[in-house]
Parts: sequence; structure tokens; C-alpha cells
Amino acid sequence: MLTVDDFDFTLPPELIAQHPASERSASRLLQVDGGALRDGRFTDLPRLIASGDLLVFNDTRVIKARLFGRKESGGRVEVMIERIADPRHAVAQIRASKSPKPGSLIVLENAFTVSVIGRTGAADEFFALELAGDGDLYALTEAHGRLPLPPYIAHAAEALDETRYQTVYARNAGAVAAPTAGLHFDQALLATLRERGVEFSWLTLHVGAGTFQPVRVRNLAEHRMHRERFELPQATVDAIARVRACQGRVIAVGTTSLRALEAAAQDGELRAGPAETGIFITPGYRFRVVDRLITNFHLPKSTLLMLVSAFAGCAAIRAAYRHAIAARYRFFSYGDAMLLEKVFPKDCA
Repeated sequence: MLTVDDFDFTLPPELIAQHPASERSASRLLQVDGGALRDGRFTDLPRLIASGDLLVFNDTRVIKARLFGRKESGGRVEVMIERIADPRHAVAQIRASKSPKPGSLIVLENAFTVSVIGRTGAADEFFALELAGDGDLYALTEAHGRLPLPPYIAHAAEALDETRYQTVYARNAGAVAAPTAGLHFDQALLATLRERGVEFSWLTLHVGAGTFQPVRVRNLAEHRMHRERFELPQATVDAIARVRACQGRVIAVGTTSLRALEAAAQDGELRAGPAETGIFITPGYRFRVVDRLITNFHLPKSTLLMLVSAFAGCAAIRAAYRHAIAARYRFFSYGDAMLLEKVFPKDCA
């Protein structure tokens, strides 16, 4: 039986990257191929990917989901939007000295008011909100909200974060956390990859705040993921089929791209269209779509660490993380990257 303790490690706090590298593609790249580890730079990527291979990117855009406000009683609140369902409704986490009651009003950023409908989510961890009065939540959060940096980044969002915590190809607004593997790509690197015959395809998965939530159960079989929206275009499905027919490899840029692709193939056939997923990938999972994965280093005991362990093998990931810590790699959202090779599925020893 797998437990959360199987995915724990000790990370020196100074290795948690607080700011992005000087240039997007200036990060380091650790290649993990079974038992083999190779240190490199992210700019090595064009020589590590063959002509005819396919990179699949998540083109979601991070919204300004963090807002501060006051309840009718005067109590201060912090609201973290999890999802904007439509121009008038959203689901959010709320931090307050006392949880707001259904029907109560919250004035956010002295600019607009929302009404609390009630609790929602698998464990009632979110609040359903409705805009009180005229307006559009998409426009209001963009105008008055703040970029929601991860909890392990100690500073509030600054001007540099406004650009560097978005990918250069972000276009579909809706995420509350960046698909961080994509942060390493700049336009020059993308151009070089295209020139070398690497194909590109796109999907959209709106990353939720649940990506930072810890696993609160010891037995992984009892854990339930937060659901996230995604859309897989038919053009991407067609590109994957074309690359497969030519013996090319499908490379997911980030765990979000991988999760969307694998979720869309759960019944055995990769299907285009909009959907939601709560897929929880742990060791023993058989990957149907993705052959290689570009990803950052992940939090201890996190579902993403479990996912990469399923993909590359538990022993390989444990060795990679030990090596990365000893070699002083930078960790998490603004940190360095890995290029992982898929292994035959097996459970952790």
C-alpha cells in the first residue's frame, strides 16, 4: 500500500527559488533516463528532441485571482479565486477569522461586492460566490486582483512576476497557478525547436489552487483530487495520431499537459473536446499518450511528485531529487527543470 510518506524528502529552504532566472531559458535541465542522470541547460533542449517529435503545451493564462476585502461586519478576508464559472459566478477559497455565512456580502478591493452562496467542493473547502450588482467577474478580477504567486514564494507579486509567471504563449485566461514547465521557453528557443523540425500542439487546462493543497490522508487510495477544466482541440488529437504513425514521440510540457492528455484517453481512445478531470496518477499507472515529460521539481508529499514517480519510476525520481539537492538545483515554480523518460509501469518498492 502506497502512503504519502513514500513521497517525502527534505529540501533545504534556500533551494526554493524565490525569483525567476535572469532569462527564461537560463535554467538548468536534469535529464532522467532510468538510472542515468545527466546535468545540462534548458537551452540544450533542441538537441535532445528529434525532428518529428511533438511538444504539447498548455496555453492557459493565469488570472489575477487573489483579492482582499471586508465582510459586512468589518472583518478582513482574503479571497483566492479557484474558478470563474461565468461572468457572475465563481468558486473560491476564503481566509477569514470566521467563515462567512451564506447570504453575507464581501466587498473586494473597495471595488465590487460578491454574495456568499454557500460552501462547495468535495470536502466543502471552497465557497460559491455570486457578483452583487453589475459587472463581469473576469474584467473585475483583472482590473483589481493580484497575481496569485504560490505559497512558498515569500514576496507579493511584483512587476517582474506579472510577465515571468506567465508563459510566453499564454492566451486562454482561467488558471490560478502557472503551468510552470512552460516558463522556461522563450521565443528564441521556440523558434530554434521549430527550425529543427519539432512539431507543436496546444491544449488548455486551467490549473486550480488545489495544485498546492497537501495530501491529507496517509493512504493514497483515499485521496481525491480537485477537478480542473481542460479542452483538447481536435487539431492536437490529429497531430498526435500523425506523429505516432511516423514513430515520433509525444512530449508533454508540464504535468498539466500530461494530465489533460491522459484524462482524455481514459477509455482507451484519445478524444477531443472540453471536459473536467480529477485524474490522480500514482505509480503503477499505465500511460496511454505521453512518451516524455518536461517538468519542474515538485513539493514533498505532493500529487505531482507522485505523478512523476509513476512516469519515470520511483527509484529514478528519488535518485534525481537527491542529486538535484546535492548539485544545488533550484526548486518549484521558478526553479530548474527535468526531462523525464517514461518507464514501464511498476509500483514503488
